Amino acid sequence: LLNVLRGEMSLIGPRPYLHREIEDMGESYDKIIKFKPAITGMWQVSGRNDIDFNGRLILDEYYFRNWSLWVDIVILIKTIKQVIGRKGAY
Repeated sequence: LLNVLRGEMSLIGPRPYLHREIEDMGESYDKIIKFKPAITGMWQVSGRNDIDFNGRLILDEYYFRNWSLWVDIVILIKTIKQVIGRKGAY
């Protein structure tokens, strides 16, 4: 949360990608990097480790195209449910 308070990250948005993944991102890279990396996002509340890399890209692009305050609120609520239920994390 300190990174969010310092403005280095956002609370909701795409999670940061590893440097080695950038080449695999293809055209998605230019869209996704327009957002600051975030603590939680569509990928985390939609299955996380149960979703493959291309699925993660699709979710991050969906977030990019459909961002709204309402989408962020829904993701935040779903994040709390995921953390409590420990779904999708290994």
